[in-house]
Amino acid sequence: MGGNSPCASCKLLRRRCTKDCIFAPFFPSDDPHKFAIVHKVFGASNVSKMLQELPVNQRADAVSSLVYEANARMRDPVYGCVGAISYLESQVSQLQMQLAVAQAEILCIQMQQQEPPSDSVSAHHHAQQILEGDDHGDHKSYHDLMHNNNLTAMMSFASPSNVAQEPLKRESLWT
Repeated sequence: MGGNSPCASCKLLRRRCTKDCIFAPFFPSDDPHKFAIVHKVFGASNVSKMLQELPVNQRADAVSSLVYEANARMRDPVYGCVGAISYLESQVSQLQMQLAVAQAEILCIQMQQQEPPSDSVSAHHHAQQILEGDDHGDHKSYHDLMHNNNLTAMMSFASPSNVAQEPLKRESLWT
């Protein structure tokens, strides 16, 4: 920075900000909190070494990552970013399960609209008739009946009453 005001890191560390200061492009003086949190978590020396080892075109992304990780470490000192990632993975998993249940319900409703409902005992009896050759040609095939019964069994397993309807909680892989 030279003659202008020192960058946030030099101001915090109380040193003179030179023209070739490695922190100046990434930690402007008008955002001192950004460097303060990175310094608290990683230390100025470590951040300086990391930035010097990287090509110039990758340093801005590295600083963004360091700021993000430092903020995550301040919120969750044990797990940091990993805690946030596992929480989001848990949410994705729960939402995928809810989506599968909703899709199965839609399929069940569509099938119910296409044909009158039948109980599984009569469906199995009818399937037995088809296998024994007592079918008169005007009934569904054994495969269609078994598919319908499998869908019904799946729907009873994945019905909303069987799926936990608790609000999403913050969980971690290690707790």
